[in-house]
Amino acid sequence: MTTQAQQLPDGGSAICLDRRSRGPGYDATGAAQQALEQHLPTLVADRIATRIFAKDHTLWGPEAEAESAVRLGWVEAATVSQALVPGILELRDALHADGVSRIVLCGMGGSSLAPEVIAGTAGVELTVLDSTDPDQVRAALADRLAETAIVVSSKSGSTLETDSQRRIFEHAFTAAGIDAKSRIIIVTDPGSPLDKASREAGYRAVFNADPNVGGRYSALTAFGLVPSGLAGVDIQAFLDEAEEAAEILNEDAPDNIGLALGAALGGTSPLRDKIVIAEDGSGIVGFADWAEQLIAESTGKSGTGVLPVVAGPAAPEVSSGAADVLVVRLVAADADVELGENEAAIAGGLATQMMVWEFATAVAGRLLGINPFDQPDVEAAKVAARGLLDAQPEPTLAAFVDGAIEVRGGDWLRGAHTAEEAVGALLGTLDDESYLSVQAYFDRLAFAELEGIRDQLAATSGRPVTFGWGPRFLHSTGQFHKGGPAIGVFLQVTAAPAEDLAIPERPFTFRELISAQAAGDAQVLAGHGRPVLRLHLTDRTAGVAQLQEIIAAVAAQSASLTDS
Repeated sequence: MTTQAQQLPDGGSAICLDRRSRGPGYDATGAAQQALEQHLPTLVADRIATRIFAKDHTLWGPEAEAESAVRLGWVEAATVSQALVPGILELRDALHADGVSRIVLCGMGGSSLAPEVIAGTAGVELTVLDSTDPDQVRAALADRLAETAIVVSSKSGSTLETDSQRRIFEHAFTAAGIDAKSRIIIVTDPGSPLDKASREAGYRAVFNADPNVGGRYSALTAFGLVPSGLAGVDIQAFLDEAEEAAEILNEDAPDNIGLALGAALGGTSPLRDKIVIAEDGSGIVGFADWAEQLIAESTGKSGTGVLPVVAGPAAPEVSSGAADVLVVRLVAADADVELGENEAAIAGGLATQMMVWEFATAVAGRLLGINPFDQPDVEAAKVAARGLLDAQPEPTLAAFVDGAIEVRGGDWLRGAHTAEEAVGALLGTLDDESYLSVQAYFDRLAFAELEGIRDQLAATSGRPVTFGWGPRFLHSTGQFHKGGPAIGVFLQVTAAPAEDLAIPERPFTFRELISAQAAGDAQVLAGHGRPVLRLHLTDRTAGVAQLQEIIAAVAAQSASLTDS
């Protein structure tokens, strides 16, 4: 793919990307272009590209060497994973012969986000269950169970969420008179607890992933390919495209787009640590959500990192002009896009984009001086949640109740007596470096409209806003919130389920599990000295409507003050 940039009168540029190639196209302005000019000569001279593909584990410093030595398998995943294709396709045909037409993926983080993007972009149905919300789990169980097989994906083999999901599906299959073992497929690392237990249980199939690939870099391994392939995606073509992209990236050349994107992500000066990833006609469904977990978990540690913000092309952050924001647009191969100042645009097929962004994130890690392959702070929330599950303490009393919303917060509430005042007090803690993170711990499918408050809050606060569904985001941006710069402000929304759901052979229910996950994460964030406003909806429908009205009122008040 060729790229032609045209200068515009306002100092921006237009990007013209040739549709004749599946290869990536890239253009940049302002800080992104300056980062390229500053770092590209050194990156090329130091042979960073070929050294990454040669699995040089010394690239990220002495402290990262041990982890890096066992986490660089992703550079050859497109080739190594070719051997998986025949077995996946054979199993797909066998399942179809058994009457299976629906695949449910039980997974978290990289194990679920990559297949969701792959299947969505291909227009193939894949039900992704990455929640412990009782209502969302129950809805997944109620849909065509007789035609369903599940893929349980867990790298460690000990992920609490996926274990709970496997248990409830296995119970439901058995209760419906279906041979549960014939409907359960496992993807895990060789030798994991799940690997051993699954083989002993006699499940339909067990696929081992490359243990030298971290979860967020696993799109081209069994974690991305098994659920996508079983659902009906052409995974052979997907891998072939990725192989072509790897060849392009494995060059120490000034036109290496992966080096250019890596420089933009981690090399702006001063660092623009909020990367707004704006879907702008790329045709790739949900790519920004996948890139969000890749970048946040890879870079957000040791008090530094860059925060990805998933947004649309007209989002407030895109036009804010904030000094800490860089916009990256995901565009189509034949796009003619006008770039504003401090923006980049990138195009390419899905597999190409995944290879480019994984490579660029590794490059950004080198520029930031961090290890892009560990996640030292993810465990903190898990430990807190397990502690709450074991202790089963009484819930913290609400500061006050406003309609269908219970309000809990810190001293910064400053005498607020309504939920609207509480939201206003939280926004008042933001400064010129802060970001707001909205975290909703309930059914992301039934209440997807709640995501609309993100743009309103961004416009009202003038600061970047992320929106994540819990516990899904804990395996994504959760690392950045705890390990990155201490500049986050947090709005946590939980909701009472219509009905609880037991987890077979566990001493806790799905409601208790998701409640502990939310409370545990809030506990860790508050322990880091960050403001956390917790809003609990005692009635989901009424509470969501009330919260939307509150955000609209806060936005209107802010606009009125601005106009005056």
